[in-house]
Amino acid sequence: MPTTDCIAEISIRNNITRAIKEVFSTMLSQHVQLVETAKHSGDEMWPPLAGGPTQHDPYVVGTVGFIGGMNGLLYLYLPEKFARLVTCHMLGMRESEVMAEGDEVVNDAIGELTNMTVGVFKNGLSESGFSCRLTIPSILRGTNFTIEPISSANRYIFYFECAGHRLVADILLKSGE
Repeated sequence: MPTTDCIAEISIRNNITRAIKEVFSTMLSQHVQLVETAKHSGDEMWPPLAGGPTQHDPYVVGTVGFIGGMNGLLYLYLPEKFARLVTCHMLGMRESEVMAEGDEVVNDAIGELTNMTVGVFKNGLSESGFSCRLTIPSILRGTNFTIEPISSANRYIFYFECAGHRLVADILLKSGE
């Protein structure tokens, strides 16, 4: 059975870059560029959000897991303002309409965007011999939080730029079945 050590970091980077570029291009007609990466807590850019524990800008974080030959979670961090703009574009609404609808409409849109992104990422894992199934999306909102993986999981963090906003993909992987 292959393990997470069998997947080269470049393969993970290529899969997440392909997934984010494909989904953002298709759903938002937006160009996305990978700008930086971090792998472990010793990296300068740890934790994923700029400013670390003192971060005060609100974020919307979509997460979807996958289970099977490889288990993991993928978190997509979007600044709240960017999450609203993404929702506007996905649903064909004006920002004032999204604001009037409240957090639920943004949560649904970011949950679906995350689900599509993880679906493309999972397909890349499957092509590498790690057949997986997706879990349901969930949303985390806040201004001061940290995601801490268990010690047996490998963590990969990728920073993207899209329309002048930073998007963070935080991936936790652990060998499965």
